Amino acid sequence: MTSVAVIDYGMGNRRSVEKAFGHVGARAAVTSDHDELRAADGLVLPGVGAFPQAMRNLEELGLPEVMNECVGRGTPLLGICLGMQLLLDSSEEMGGAAGLGLIHGEVTRVRSGGLRIPHIGWNEVRFERASDLTARLPQAGCAFYHVHSFAARPSDPDAVIGTTEYGERFATIVARENVFGVQFHPEKSSRNGLSMLHDFVGICASVRA
Repeated sequence: MTSVAVIDYGMGNRRSVEKAFGHVGARAAVTSDHDELRAADGLVLPGVGAFPQAMRNLEELGLPEVMNECVGRGTPLLGICLGMQLLLDSSEEMGGAAGLGLIHGEVTRVRSGGLRIPHIGWNEVRFERASDLTARLPQAGCAFYHVHSFAARPSDPDAVIGTTEYGERFATIVARENVFGVQFHPEKSSRNGLSMLHDFVGICASVRA
């Protein structure tokens, strides 16, 4: 059975992510243990809250180094919501902070054009290019559940797999090699969200094989 480690750094709905992966057939565990993370077939970085505090928590636990090591040897990594933003180089949130730098770019406030912030609710995601992460989904696009005030802005347009619109059109699915990120919550996005998590498990299984 494919193993997925949900990275525990004290922020995010870790247990609901763990349960969702169990539902799609993975052996999932919430952990910050370095050896358990190294042994997993895939890593998931969830997150809810502020970017600077999240980075402080990760660094205090020595997790950026472990994630970089795992990604460097081919382990797939999926960032969810704040976890996706942390994959980038930096964020302007709360005075700014450096991120993990696994996908180049920055995180800035959503330019909502007067719409309420945070952006909360279901929103249609348009797929800009094919990805193994969206293989099971209707390619015309589908809706996912979003909760956020900031948006990822990858430097490389080819890193943008999916976009959504809320005052502006912005990246909501990103990928670079074996690193993936989604701005929305697949674990709260019903059938389409579970299909995406199933696809991620498949990516992990193919790397392990």
